[in-house]
Amino acid sequence: MVRVLVVDDSAVVRRLLAATLQREPDIEVITAVDPFDAREKVLRFAPDVITLDIEMPRMDGLSFLQRLMKHHPVPVIIVSSLTPRRSDIAVHALQLGALEVVAKPAGPAAVTDMAAQLLRAVRAAAAADVRHLARGHAQPAGHPSRARRGGVVSAQARDDAAAAVVAIGASTGGPVAIEQVLASFPDDGPGVLVVQHMPAGFTAAFARRLDSWCRLEVREARDGDLVRPGIALVAPGGRHMVLQRDAGGMVVAVRDGPQVHYQKPSVDVLFHSVAASAGADAVGVLLTGMGSDGASGLRAMRDAGAHTIAQDEATSVVFSMPGEAIRFGGACEVLPLPRIGAAAATAATPRPRRAGTPACRDS
Repeated sequence: MVRVLVVDDSAVVRRLLAATLQREPDIEVITAVDPFDAREKVLRFAPDVITLDIEMPRMDGLSFLQRLMKHHPVPVIIVSSLTPRRSDIAVHALQLGALEVVAKPAGPAAVTDMAAQLLRAVRAAAAADVRHLARGHAQPAGHPSRARRGGVVSAQARDDAAAAVVAIGASTGGPVAIEQVLASFPDDGPGVLVVQHMPAGFTAAFARRLDSWCRLEVREARDGDLVRPGIALVAPGGRHMVLQRDAGGMVVAVRDGPQVHYQKPSVDVLFHSVAASAGADAVGVLLTGMGSDGASGLRAMRDAGAHTIAQDEATSVVFSMPGEAIRFGGACEVLPLPRIGAAAATAATPRPRRAGTPACRDS
């Protein structure tokens, strides 16, 4: 039995979330009207998962989350309305240790989609190990210096971009893991493509937050963006992102389409496109997450000559995604999170092309 504590000051939202979750025979629901009520019920009922609103009276959700992760860590899912302010706050909550964001339905037609997302998020959170997240995530002190690139991209830059593409995929627990990986990349590092399972409207805030301190320039991907050194492109929520080769170099296409592994964007969609378009001139990284998205794509990248890395079980919040990739034979290396960024950056360093390049490079 999974015990879920729903924390929201809106009685309508509490009833909606409780009704959605209680349809499942293995889920028990408790509700709280604000963080003070929630604090008492955390101690009394020991919930397995908490769903948390972020703007509430008496104490906001971020303050409650910080205290919770410090003193009584529990897997937390942010359930938020989609506004620019709320999306920024929700992404901040992910950096503080919340595992996922689920968008509150904008109307009756969106309730079914929200219900499916919420149930998947709750089951993933119930399987999560948040102990290392509870120890806190140190943010850099101030904005690091970096040289922004702009204007006309030189032919050399296009060649470098084609020679070094890093594709990263993650789900539950991914925002913190992606931060740590990107922290190892210099401002002139390889072009990076990121798929983080996240609803539409929140990925732009996620990219802005990464960009506010990362040495790389980080932004949400646009259709036709050139993949070039020093830039990380984040797939927009609700859209797939694929890599393509054209006359100008490597570019991304952002497109609609059916969900893959219940996700849009899907890691597998990106990884398979990178295998086809970049081959051995790529590095694949699969991080923490629930399910199997990315497993077949990482194997396709390895088979195409790319160097591939999966996060190890000890540092994964949820080991399902990297674990499936390892079992599928897709990982050249299995590494703890603190070592992945440096390993990926090293493996992505452009090297002379040689016939018979091994599928897994020495990093």
